[in-house]
Amino acid sequence: MLEPKEKDCSEKSWGATLVFCILLGFIGFHRFYVGKAGTAILMLLTLGGFGIWIIVDLVSIIINSFTDEYGRIVKRKKSIDQN
Repeated sequence: MLEPKEKDCSEKSWGATLVFCILLGFIGFHRFYVGKAGTAILMLLTLGGFGIWIIVDLVSIIINSFTDEYGRIVKRKKSIDQN
């Protein structure tokens, strides 16, 4: 699989998105964070799609396939080792 170019990556924090999904996924807070208000409201009304939607989002965040409102990937940034 090809790695997305840096310009195709979201400016939203991968770590924050992951934490929001784990702690507040049942109200769709991670979706509000990345700008997906419509689906966030649906998650809020269904308590995270009765738990299933949270698991799907959690897996997609972990494997770097979760996108923001513009379709850009919320990607974990690799740190540069300065040895």
